[in-house]
Amino acid sequence: MPPPLSPDQQAAWAAAAALLARAGLDLDAPAAEEADPDREGEVLAITGRAGSGKSLLLAALCEALRAAGVQPVQPDWAGRRARGRSVAVLAPTNKAASVLRARGVPATTIHRILYTPVYDPAYEKVAEWLAGGGTRPSAGALSDAQLDRAAESFAAHGSVPAALAAAGLRGSDFITGWTRREEPLDIGLVDEASMLDARALDDLRAIFPTLILFGDPAQLPPVQGRGGMVFDALPARARRHLDRIHRQEAGNPILDLAEALADDRVDFAAFEALLREAAARDPRIAVAERADADLMARSPMLVWRNATRIRLIHAWRAAFEAPADALLPGEPLVCDGIELPLRHRRKRIDLEARGLVKGAQVIYLGPGRRPGFSRLHVVGAEEPQVSAASIIRIEAEGEEAPFLPSAAQMGASFVHGAAVTVHKAQGSQWDRVQVFAPDLYAAMRSGRVEDGQPLWKRLAYVAITRTTQDLVWVVRPRLARPERPLGTDDLARPGALALEAEA
Repeated sequence: MPPPLSPDQQAAWAAAAALLARAGLDLDAPAAEEADPDREGEVLAITGRAGSGKSLLLAALCEALRAAGVQPVQPDWAGRRARGRSVAVLAPTNKAASVLRARGVPATTIHRILYTPVYDPAYEKVAEWLAGGGTRPSAGALSDAQLDRAAESFAAHGSVPAALAAAGLRGSDFITGWTRREEPLDIGLVDEASMLDARALDDLRAIFPTLILFGDPAQLPPVQGRGGMVFDALPARARRHLDRIHRQEAGNPILDLAEALADDRVDFAAFEALLREAAARDPRIAVAERADADLMARSPMLVWRNATRIRLIHAWRAAFEAPADALLPGEPLVCDGIELPLRHRRKRIDLEARGLVKGAQVIYLGPGRRPGFSRLHVVGAEEPQVSAASIIRIEAEGEEAPFLPSAAQMGASFVHGAAVTVHKAQGSQWDRVQVFAPDLYAAMRSGRVEDGQPLWKRLAYVAITRTTQDLVWVVRPRLARPERPLGTDDLARPGALALEAEA
């Protein structure tokens, strides 16, 4: 049974239940052993602004499916196909998936579902046993003590690679590469669907005959898309909109501000007045004269223009006395894509499956063991420690060539991450977010409109809803001096798996 829901949520729940019923799955009865392979695929979109209850519905739907006996998909092992119905909860980025996991939802990234690891034959039986598909192997590739450690880790984390790492192995010992998943799965629940473009949706529809998308129509459409969100193209019968804002926390100031942006009477000056009023009565909102340099090391300053981003990054590096010819351990980066020729498809899959997808937030740990390689911490990834061939660009102002602290011939490409554009911040959340107000003021002065709404309002909406706790609205182009040196001691390492990615 669903949790207590408002009328609009009840309508969305009923639409999802009806879709699942047409797919042969009754939420109030035990799941069938197999899905109908001949059933035509179907997509449902559940949309709503921040605070409308999309995450609550997704989590409740996931729990109801599990209660009906539907098994979560194991992204780390695609061995012998288990009988029964299955569900995968997906997000476009590691950060978005980690936000769901923190709420108890077993989410993974779209890439980790589309691409699965290929295991060395010596460890296939171990992986199959861990995933519940075989008997305990006799001591051979692993000793009995190592098998016990692997089983204990898998029981705690549900990850085959993490379990083998707990047994004392490196990723390169048992993963020989990655392959595109060709066999269809069953049910897919996709969060942050506003980030999907038409190609990503096509990829998902090729794998999942039953898809339920959750997205926010007030966010910015994908830069590489053709305008609009993928759910805009769905027929009206395949869409349900949540139009009531729920305040799970009494007087949530972020949701109040996000709702105010939908009011045509609220201009930029009125919005800043609302921000100052909220800051006067609620410690979760702050209006600051200077940017917090320490916070920018882990939570980037959100801006509109690339030129602003580059200037802020150079000011930030100067504040930390970063050398002109090298990166300091602890500097934040953002993956800008994979620079590989098309013939290197396997290497591209390898890097993307390890979390290095466009937009991924990464912390630089230091140079790798080989020239052109960097040791990296992929924020939000289940196994965050990665060593990869990398091209790191620190962009210069104007027409000057960028500084390249790491310049492999090909591999994962990165730009600095102390400041990012609001577009790139979509799908991510941080506990504390800083927004560079002078840039949003410039967007207001430009007079630009997107889908009938002033651009500055869309930017402000996305920016302020990236925080889970606190919002800092920075009103002057100034940077406060850092109070502590950069470092990496704050990055979680227990159970982390070091993976060498050759490119």
